[in-house]
Amino acid sequence: MKCQSLPINYESWHHMPDSNKNQALNTIKERFALEVSDNYVKKALGKKWRDHKSTLKKEYFKKNISLEEKLRTVPPGMLRYQWEDADREHVGTTSRQKQKFTHTVGSKSFACVAEDEEQFSGQKVGRFQLFDITHRKKDRSPMTIKAAEIMEKLKDKKAEYEVIASSDSSINLDDIDNRIIIEVLGPESSQQYMPLGSQLKLKFRG
Repeated sequence: MKCQSLPINYESWHHMPDSNKNQALNTIKERFALEVSDNYVKKALGKKWRDHKSTLKKEYFKKNISLEEKLRTVPPGMLRYQWEDADREHVGTTSRQKQKFTHTVGSKSFACVAEDEEQFSGQKVGRFQLFDITHRKKDRSPMTIKAAEIMEKLKDKKAEYEVIASSDSSINLDDIDNRIIIEVLGPESSQQYMPLGSQLKLKFRG
């Protein structure tokens, strides 16, 4: 069974589209005379898929190398975009396990939240704004006291940097957001609040 038919860039077998499962099932039926039900075969495929994904995680995801290097190391038989999605999904799961602050987006990645907001508003979403969006309730109040404290620190830092930027034209506004988030949250936690296109390219001027 080709990896493309049942790609591992889904969080679980439950999230795998039925069209993919049916395609894999039909491929098996073309090659073998089955004496078991379709449902039985799909359950068996699900177990094989989970085992395969677990093996790849051990062999590739958990290597002590950068995300960029992992994305370049595409396993045999996989399409590059599927591998990149799977690797980012793994990073997202790990990030949620390390999450220090309660947020409002559930399992949805912050990068996807930023993309949705940009499509809705027609404006670019920075890391500062992304934290604000993902840590407020429906009534716009902060999710927690901790989130409220962080928002105040972010606002204070932004005010400081805007004063500096007003007299220094070399300072990029995007860099201000980046620096503020890192200073307040720390390098590790701040990585979550990055738009999808910036996750591998973000650099700071010293």
